Amino acid sequence: MSANSQNPQKGRDFEIAVKRWFENHYSMPFDNNKPFEIGNPSKPHRFDVVSYDNSIVAECKCITWTETGNMPSAKIGFTNEAVFYLSFIQNAKTFIVIKKSVHAKKSETLAEYYYRTNRHLLGNTKVLEYDDELSVMRTIED
Repeated sequence: MSANSQNPQKGRDFEIAVKRWFENHYSMPFDNNKPFEIGNPSKPHRFDVVSYDNSIVAECKCITWTETGNMPSAKIGFTNEAVFYLSFIQNAKTFIVIKKSVHAKKSETLAEYYYRTNRHLLGNTKVLEYDDELSVMRTIED
């Protein structure tokens, strides 16, 4: 079994952990992989974590620095695609939740790096960093 073959399960586990955090933090139910109408004409797009009342929408990215400390460029591209989809949501709080990832060669976490280099794309979407080992969420901002 290759190392990458476990990635889909790791991603699902991360989404479930983020969903639990949102439910505890906001004291309301959330769904995973919930369709939400976006665009004009509207079309449903499934988002990773959505509140029962559709007031909060989040996309989860269980991404890490590469073994050698490089930025995972393809995965950053998919994160930007998720930000693009979130940009169509008008009447809800939107979040990109990135797994906490540190590397000995880096002075910032991957979420901090993402925010620093891509904040011009974010609009109203907030970047959150989730430490799934400690169940701690923090907002990445200036």
